[in-house]
Amino acid sequence: MPLMASIITVSGLTKSYASGFQALKGVDLEIEEGEIFALLGPNGAGKTTMISIICGNVRPSGGSVTVAGHDIVRDYRGARSAIGLVPQELHTDAFERVIDTVSFSRGLFGKGRNDAHIEKILRDLSLWDKRHNKILELSGGMKRRVMIAKALSHEPRVLFLDEPTAGVDVELRRDMWKLIAELRQTGVTIILTTHYIEEAEEMADRVGVINKGELILVEEKTALMRKLGKKTLTIVLSEPLSSVPFELAEWGVSLKADGHEMEYVFDTQAERTGVSSLLRKLGDLRIGYKDLNTEQSSLEDIFVSLVHQERAA
Repeated sequence: MPLMASIITVSGLTKSYASGFQALKGVDLEIEEGEIFALLGPNGAGKTTMISIICGNVRPSGGSVTVAGHDIVRDYRGARSAIGLVPQELHTDAFERVIDTVSFSRGLFGKGRNDAHIEKILRDLSLWDKRHNKILELSGGMKRRVMIAKALSHEPRVLFLDEPTAGVDVELRRDMWKLIAELRQTGVTIILTTHYIEEAEEMADRVGVINKGELILVEEKTALMRKLGKKTLTIVLSEPLSSVPFELAEWGVSLKADGHEMEYVFDTQAERTGVSSLLRKLGDLRIGYKDLNTEQSSLEDIFVSLVHQERAA
């Protein structure tokens, strides 16, 4: 597959604080236009610092970043206008109406009024029926949708999602995956930070692994998944099952915790893990679930082993 043009170029990026802590240590990265790039790393690895620098919210100590051809320091406005950012924290004016706060965000970037665009965003995010509600009246999941709508209001070419599904329910996580896939179809470049391997596996074209401020690996998703071996998916059921339905035989699932949990062991090296099809089949069978967990060595352990591999090479 031919390489697309880079929309983000990060060269020798460093960030040090007065305390002497080095948050980023000479990061180099090219992100291609139209791709979905997942930045994985444990808490404190440098993910949020890196996004904050690219978005112009934190000043780098060294190196350079260009976004859509604009240097983030010398041409801040040009770079920032190409970017939509959905931060981890939910912060927006609690007393504003949904439609007003989203429309206002568009105006901040000097874009003229476009009611049709705002309506489309709100409909795509299932917010249209709530457009006249005040932010404080919304659930946590709906507030997160408003943050995404605000980030998309000025039609950015690049969308950053910082831990987009941390603390959200399964339904919203699925909705967000669907929305991200649809945005990608329109040509928007999407960068998400996450510590959920499943999120990267579901959506990303390429994955970067950051640990202790160093970008230790950038690979196509399939190549990375091969390194991670087998995983066990534990599905916490809404209601216990007395036995495994015959329709699930092909996945070889088993029941645990007196039927309250279903376990599925899968190989990440396989072309298809079967996770998505299993979850679809559960939906078809009307078997509800409240949570999903995967077990293998923790991501921190995986990152440490990757670091060791790099040093041994």
